[in-house]
Amino acid sequence: MIRHTVAFRLKHPRGSSEEQSFLDAGKALGDIPGVERFEQLNQVSPKNDFHFGYSMEFADQQAYHDYNVHPVHVAYVRDRWIPEVEDFLEIDYTALD
Repeated sequence: MIRHTVAFRLKHPRGSSEEQSFLDAGKALGDIPGVERFEQLNQVSPKNDFHFGYSMEFADQQAYHDYNVHPVHVAYVRDRWIPEVEDFLEIDYTALD
């Protein structure tokens, strides 16, 4: 299992309609085949400067690869993520044995 996580901060003002539009569009990522346990998260710790997070799981490396090249993911990254995200940190985990 691979847990894919990303913490991010948008260029949009907090609470804006643009922010909500970005998050609404991101929900489509959870419908991509192979995505399990998709969550959109609100970051609440004062220990970092990110505002939101996405978390999802994949059964294996092939499912994760298929997600990365899926047209919905590619379009979201191109059309929304690159122009609207100010900063992010992506971390992919596998369980320690």
